Amino acid sequence: MATTHKTRMLIIGSGPAGLTAAIYGARAGMEPIVVQGLQPGGQLTITTDVENYPGFRDVIQGPWLMQEMEAQAQHVGTRMMWDTITDIDLAGPPFRATGDSGDVYEADTLVIATGAQAKWLGVPGEQLLSGKGVSACATCDGFFYRGKKVVVIGGGNTAVEEALYLTNHAEHVTLIHRRDSLRAERILQQRLHAHPKISVLWNKAVAAFSGDPMAGGLKAVELVDTVTGEGSRVETDGAFVAIGHAPATSLFAGKLALDESGYIVVEPGTPKTAIPGVFACGDVMDHTYRQAVTAAGTGCMAALDAERFVAELDFATGQLTQA
Repeated sequence: MATTHKTRMLIIGSGPAGLTAAIYGARAGMEPIVVQGLQPGGQLTITTDVENYPGFRDVIQGPWLMQEMEAQAQHVGTRMMWDTITDIDLAGPPFRATGDSGDVYEADTLVIATGAQAKWLGVPGEQLLSGKGVSACATCDGFFYRGKKVVVIGGGNTAVEEALYLTNHAEHVTLIHRRDSLRAERILQQRLHAHPKISVLWNKAVAAFSGDPMAGGLKAVELVDTVTGEGSRVETDGAFVAIGHAPATSLFAGKLALDESGYIVVEPGTPKTAIPGVFACGDVMDHTYRQAVTAAGTGCMAALDAERFVAELDFATGQLTQA
């Protein structure tokens, strides 16, 4: 039978942002509940080598890091729920969420940490070679391509920024774009074209990624000319798909303010949404940095603000009771 779970703090999402919020919330005595969602642990669970998360001198594995975060959150008093939220009522507090299981979650404060997913091309070899030469994050993985040749696929700000960033590590960067002009801001285009380590292949679409995940990983990118249909091949050590991200915000459409890309709008410099007591943290509200450490930082901020909100709520309730 369906069960109603009550908590002072409900957290939707279990990546670095959600679990950090849980750790801070639990230590503040709010006995948080984390509803883990379809991908418990978030994007780091499909990431292999992690070399830029503070506190570890050696390369660590993404799944291991998320297991440790979850264990820490549980150790300090968080309840982890294997469920996916399918409906939300923000006319609180209390706020009410309904899970795919039929269970209902009621909370005095709500932390949204549902994250975002990188958009992929959906071509042969892409998922097979993910983490073996194919990546969607230059900041995360660029360091592993020092002195090597890489390609970046895309034509917007993200693609150009990633190409420029990769010049700090790679010997050469090739930007592959399916059109004959870029969508990126003009200043970024000027920097791209002026850089001696970057070249551009125009009117080229990726048809497949070639290589063996068990024997060296990615070897080449198979291309097709979008004008002539002619095929070609670019040998490369790494390929970065940079065609944008999709925030997991469909649940909140029409209930919270979203920007033109679908990210939750928050008060600048805070995790506060337009609804008091509802906070957003991590990649669901951050379309700029999208790093595990920045997600964890905003998770901390969300928990601290949620704690203050609950304290003010308790004070107001106490005043009413006395009156």
